[in-house]
Amino acid sequence: MFGAFERAVAARYLRARRGERAVSVIAGFSLAGIALGVATLIVVLSVMGGFRQELLSRILGLNGHLGVVMTEGPFRDYAEAATRIRALPQVAQAAPTLEGQVLITTDAGASAGALVRGIAPADLRARRIIADNIRAGSLVDFDGEDAIAIGTLLARKLDVSVGDRITLVSPEGRVTVFGTVPRLKAYRVVAIFEVGMQDYDAGFVYMPLPAAQLFFRSPGAVSQIEVFLHNPDDTWQAAAAIRRALTGRPVGILDWQRANSSFFQIVEVQRNVMFLILALIILVAAFNIISSLVMLVKDKGRDIAILRTMGAGRGAVMRIFLLCGAAIGGIGTLAGLGLGLLVTANLEHIRQGLMAATGTTVFDPEIYFLTQIPAVVNPWEVGQVVGLGLLLSLLATLFPSWRAARLDPVEALRHE
Repeated sequence: MFGAFERAVAARYLRARRGERAVSVIAGFSLAGIALGVATLIVVLSVMGGFRQELLSRILGLNGHLGVVMTEGPFRDYAEAATRIRALPQVAQAAPTLEGQVLITTDAGASAGALVRGIAPADLRARRIIADNIRAGSLVDFDGEDAIAIGTLLARKLDVSVGDRITLVSPEGRVTVFGTVPRLKAYRVVAIFEVGMQDYDAGFVYMPLPAAQLFFRSPGAVSQIEVFLHNPDDTWQAAAAIRRALTGRPVGILDWQRANSSFFQIVEVQRNVMFLILALIILVAAFNIISSLVMLVKDKGRDIAILRTMGAGRGAVMRIFLLCGAAIGGIGTLAGLGLGLLVTANLEHIRQGLMAATGTTVFDPEIYFLTQIPAVVNPWEVGQVVGLGLLLSLLATLFPSWRAARLDPVEALRHE
């Protein structure tokens, strides 16, 4: 498509000489703008994708893909129901749980609210996101009537460690002749976990299911059965299979997509908005390419006229300036690709360096829910960004190239 002649002339025009510095500077800014736009877009999309994936893995790792609840009365025959659910081919785990809100206090006077989740010790040990992230203690001791496991942030707030005792206060008190008396009981911390999400590490408490049933006065009952699937996308098929397996029971099934729909919709909207906003950087850089090529055409008017008189056709002239613009856009896009992948790969190191240099907190986990910046490079998204950069760069070259090809050599030489 492009001959050696067009390539040689285009390369010559891209090398600035004395008196051509203005064109070179604008072309340099165009290249830098495209590179920064592409790099920024890759980094932001990678972070947004990583943010969604990390939240999804942690939320689903703790809460399950489906929640089976009883719509009428307490869920008492949960053992038989869990056995039937586990027998389904789509199901990986089924764990009966009992939940309740409590106030936690210590002898030192510290206090905090938390969500207590009662679960069978074997089911908690099978939950890898907890079992693989024990920072102190052991789940081997997670058994009996006074054992609990808490998150690292909650332990730090209460200033407790493994072996210490904390008191749980239930908002549902006991009615006596003297009025309502809060129910409270002391428990021993046997394990401290850290899943990497501020909400869970600061507000979740696990205790053995029999102890939770005793504390919340729900003997032989649970709140729900948490179901983990082999494939999280099979929620509809699995829900239908569970309903068939539990025929005759008034059960309701809530899947993770509906339970967290608003949250993940917000993340998706933010991702799309960020894409559109940052794509404008590439668009502005593309307009700079137009400016630089228009100036180059004006500056090279006499050269174009001479080339035309020597036999170069309009197509050859147009290809020369198309090559000039494509070179700026292509080099800028490739530079942005390399820079974006480099920054994405070292994002956490950059964050740590900024925190050490400025003394401020970058990516506060209390705001962003995660303790470190996640980044997952999606090859499809990277390809879209690179394609967008190349497409806008190519479109930006069309008008200046067409204008150069339409230049009348007689008029150009007359005005020199």
